[in-house]
Amino acid sequence: MSRPTRLRRAALRELLATGRAATQAELGELLAARGMPATQSTVSRDLKLLGALRSTGADGVAVYRLESSPPGLTPGMVLAVEHNEAMVVLRTEVGRAQAVGLDLDALEHPEVLGTLAGDDTVLVVPRSVSRTAGLAAQLRELLGLPADAG
Repeated sequence: MSRPTRLRRAALRELLATGRAATQAELGELLAARGMPATQSTVSRDLKLLGALRSTGADGVAVYRLESSPPGLTPGMVLAVEHNEAMVVLRTEVGRAQAVGLDLDALEHPEVLGTLAGDDTVLVVPRSVSRTAGLAAQLRELLGLPADAG
């Protein structure tokens, strides 16, 4: 992910935390005011990747917001963590893999070389294949999932 994309998504997270953005156009204007112009389609894609929801605010107006969760990986969105000798696979709720992959990338875990997310699966490539099982165990712990029985 490019630096401008990371910065734009970080700014978008900040804007969503205020709970005041009612439309994607408004979010685009707020990003542009920060020197990060973005098209409506880019804002829409970022909202999906960030796992943003539209909900009713205290004043009864629909606004975009992030699901409340602690920093890092979002518990509950990952259903299982599996691994083989070379890779770790995270199974997620349908439509949540990209948000989980984005969260994992944001963690900048020293043992993660990279991630690739689909619709309900995140492929995690470890920095070293000798640490694959250890990385899977760390991810399970971060997510509050039970240890591998196998």
